[in-house]
Amino acid sequence: MLKLVNDWYHRHFSDPQVAILALLLVISATILYFIGDVIAPLLAAIIIAYLLDGAVSVLIKQKIPRFIAIFVTFSLFTISLLIVLFILAPLLIRQATQFVLEIPKMFSQGQDLLMQLPEKYPSVISQQQVSELLIGIRTQITDFSQAVVSFSLSSVSDLLTYMVYLIVVPILIFFFLKDKDLITNWFKAFLPRDRKLVSQIWLEMNGKIAGYVRGKFVEIVIVWVVSYITFMVFDLNYSMLLSFAVGVSVLIPYVGAAIVTLPIAIVAYFQWGYSTEMLYVVIAYAIIQFLDGNLLVPLLFSEMVNLHPAAIIVAVLLFGGLWGIWGVFFAIPLATLIHAIINSWPRATLDKELE
Repeated sequence: MLKLVNDWYHRHFSDPQVAILALLLVISATILYFIGDVIAPLLAAIIIAYLLDGAVSVLIKQKIPRFIAIFVTFSLFTISLLIVLFILAPLLIRQATQFVLEIPKMFSQGQDLLMQLPEKYPSVISQQQVSELLIGIRTQITDFSQAVVSFSLSSVSDLLTYMVYLIVVPILIFFFLKDKDLITNWFKAFLPRDRKLVSQIWLEMNGKIAGYVRGKFVEIVIVWVVSYITFMVFDLNYSMLLSFAVGVSVLIPYVGAAIVTLPIAIVAYFQWGYSTEMLYVVIAYAIIQFLDGNLLVPLLFSEMVNLHPAAIIVAVLLFGGLWGIWGVFFAIPLATLIHAIINSWPRATLDKELE
């Protein structure tokens, strides 16, 4: 047994470059696991600066001086942030509040419909099953309402913290963009000179991760805007809230679209009942999802990320469970990174053995 472990260790970790890569991965995972919440503003600033750097690079290629490119990019980011904070966020909160207040009314109407099922389909569902279902739904609604109240109270108590983040994070983003080369060189000074494998994986993944995240952001915005315009045309209640949910749902491939279908259908039903308006809304939503999956995604991503659908779903579940919404957002880039590491790791060790 010891010989087997020893052979495995020498095969996979005898190469110093592999050992360096393993050490960096362990240190990064440890930091994220233990103090990820503490350094969340720093991580957010790094991620946003990393994304904005692409826009800076595009402007620099147009012969625009770097400082002006940074200033333009950061100014547009700041304007977008202010629009989100003072226009979109209040509208979303207002519609979410209205929706929560409407839940008891929807539940009451839904209860009447469910109570009719045993009469219409006695061989399929019984009165007892309906009663148990209603009790379960009522419990879930109560838990959800308590969660909303506790979140609101928590938000009030943490308001000062969030205000500090809103000041600190943009400042960090600006300096990360401005002093990118200085910070990168400072970080490299702590790494061993012989880091060929780490550099190889980084160069391979940098374009894919950056392209994926930026493409996903564009996809969210396009799907959100198109859904909002569509829902507004049909005069669907909570158009902004539902369209935002549709946009965010693209973060979870294959599953997000199915999950968001339910609230859209419920809102449409309680607004119009079984009618042509409800049917049109559901069909329009299906068309949006079809165009997103078969037109928009291929245009934005092409062969950028080549993972099996099962691997994508597992990555979303795993990283979403670890880091919440950020884990869901970066699930595919992280899965692609792991895939690249797995592919590079054996080649690095086996090539050395063959020599």
